[in-house]
Amino acid sequence: MREVQGQVVVIGAGIAGLAAAHRLLERGARVTVLEASGRVGGKLLPGEVAGARVDLGAESMLARRPEAVALAREAGLADRLQPPATATASLWTRGALRPFPKGHVMGVPGTASALAGVVSEEGLARIERDAELPRTEVGDDVAVGEYVAQRLGREVVDRLLEPMLGGVYAGDAYRISMRSAVPQLFQVARTHTSLTEGVRELQAKAAAARQTGPVFMGIRGGIGTLPLAVADSVRARGGEILTRTPVTELRRTPEGGWQVRSGEREWPADAVVLAAPAPAAARLLRAENPGAAAELDGVEYASMALITLAYRRSGTALPDGSGFLVPPVDGRTIKASTFASQKWGWIADENPDLVVLRTSVGRYGETEILQRDDTELVDVSRQDLEAATGLDATPVATRVTRWDDGLPQYPVGHHARAARVREHIARLPGLAVCGAAYDGVGIPACIASAYAAVDQIRGDLRGVQELTAHPVQSLHGGAGE
Repeated sequence: MREVQGQVVVIGAGIAGLAAAHRLLERGARVTVLEASGRVGGKLLPGEVAGARVDLGAESMLARRPEAVALAREAGLADRLQPPATATASLWTRGALRPFPKGHVMGVPGTASALAGVVSEEGLARIERDAELPRTEVGDDVAVGEYVAQRLGREVVDRLLEPMLGGVYAGDAYRISMRSAVPQLFQVARTHTSLTEGVRELQAKAAAARQTGPVFMGIRGGIGTLPLAVADSVRARGGEILTRTPVTELRRTPEGGWQVRSGEREWPADAVVLAAPAPAAARLLRAENPGAAAELDGVEYASMALITLAYRRSGTALPDGSGFLVPPVDGRTIKASTFASQKWGWIADENPDLVVLRTSVGRYGETEILQRDDTELVDVSRQDLEAATGLDATPVATRVTRWDDGLPQYPVGHHARAARVREHIARLPGLAVCGAAYDGVGIPACIASAYAAVDQIRGDLRGVQELTAHPVQSLHGGAGE
């Protein structure tokens, strides 16, 4: 293993690209980051509504993995880290807000009684049959919804698994890879005949480990401030970040280095970290590595929109908790709502006269809802919120944020696709890839893939091998997105 010598160009200034740049500078490289858009941060976006600071993209990060919280500390945000003020969420199903069940792993229960009140009596009886069923073979991978439905019945998938996975991936549980999206459950499926027995074993191990501290973490001012702080740290360490600089060509040089072009400008590089979404990465790799490009062309994305609403606190009452999830089977338009002022203490502290909340719409394959204009999305959100919570006040301000092709999908076989991409990339020394399209869509997963990419350039493949074998599970933050 070696330190990184010379010039490295990082393509993409989302959290993965910025984390890679930050680590590269620590390892002795000279770094230039090129970003096509006019800002850094990717899906992490700070903003405001009615003068209140809010997140317009991702709003929390998993704290049980070390990468994201550690990077925030390194970027000078230690004193602004805050856990949710409440993690108590609800499920809006069967016409009522119901307490979100406990005693499950990503929506899969250890006992039928854990889902009492959420699934029907018939559904509870179907869960009990799991212990009597013969083993369900999962092979190299399986759709998580398909497997859970076979073991526990479709009600568990439709009422609990779908809203949880929909919040993480904006996807379809009957398509999503269990191996890539819920690796804990995949290991249970490979080693246990009974799914509920395996879940109880996972729960027992978690209890024995006695993990303390919050599962999720936020940042005062919003998670969207994280990439801004990392970018400032990159610049302070001598790195260069250029926005509005779309890379148009990536070429291998006869000397074994790289030439990166944006319009009429060129950057010679000893190594390149490609931290762009799959479609952009495929376009740049097509000339030098058509095999990797073809694999990346196959990565599909889902679009979604977030609707942020601010109300006067006087006369505005919400149920307790951080918000609620919505099973698609109930036929509602919104898929979740976060009561931001209740979930994040800093929002309430900074805006005592306001109540801020947000809803989300859009899943994989849903195109009609996202074709509606902003006013219609606000109206349908207000209608669903009133039906769920009784909130009939008029908001003082609203904001719609659209994330077109924002979330990569992890269908069955995704882990194999990611491995094939990296096999192709390994044939070109001095090149590595990272980001949400490979090993997990959460913030810690993106940062872990960035660090593995840096290590790969240094000649250490252990990080890449670990992520390939064990993708980073992206958990749901309780309510919202």
